[in-house]
Amino acid sequence: MSYVQSVLVPGETVIVQARIHWFIYLDVLFWLLLGAALSLLLPLPFAILGYLLLAYGLFLAIKDWIHVASTELAVTSARVIAKFGFIRRETVELRHSKVESLQVNQSILGRIFNYGSVVITGSGGTHAPIPYISDPLKFRSLALTGMEATAGEPSAAHDPE
Repeated sequence: MSYVQSVLVPGETVIVQARIHWFIYLDVLFWLLLGAALSLLLPLPFAILGYLLLAYGLFLAIKDWIHVASTELAVTSARVIAKFGFIRRETVELRHSKVESLQVNQSILGRIFNYGSVVITGSGGTHAPIPYISDPLKFRSLALTGMEATAGEPSAAHDPE
C-alpha cells in the first residue's frame, strides 16, 4: 500500500498523483553503455575499468529505482501530500488553504522531454521541491483545478477580473 493511500482519512479522495519521469535513468544508461563498450573492446587487464563502470551503473540504477519507488506526490480532496525517502522518510502534508503556490521549474532538456521539478510552497515557510516529475505542467493544472473545486472557489477562467 502506498503512503498516500495509507494516510487518507474517510471521505478523502486522490485527485491527481505525479510520477517520476524516465529521464532520471539517463545517467544510468550512459555508464552502463560506456562500461559495456570498454569491457568488450579493451584487452583483459584494461577491461577491468569497463567492469568497474558497469558496477557503478548498476549502483546508480538501484539508487534511482529506490528514489522512484519511494517518492510520492499527490493532491487529494483535502490536502497536498509529498513523501520522499526509503529508510529515512520525509513527508509534507499541507491542507489546501495552507498551500501558497505550486511552482514548476524546467530546464531546456526538461521542456524537450516533458519533465521538471514541482515546488510546493506553503504558509509557514514550507518549501518542498520534487525533481523529475513527468508532465509537471499538467500535474500543476490538475492539482490547482482540483484544489479550487474542493474549496468551492470559482476558477480563474470564470473570474470577471
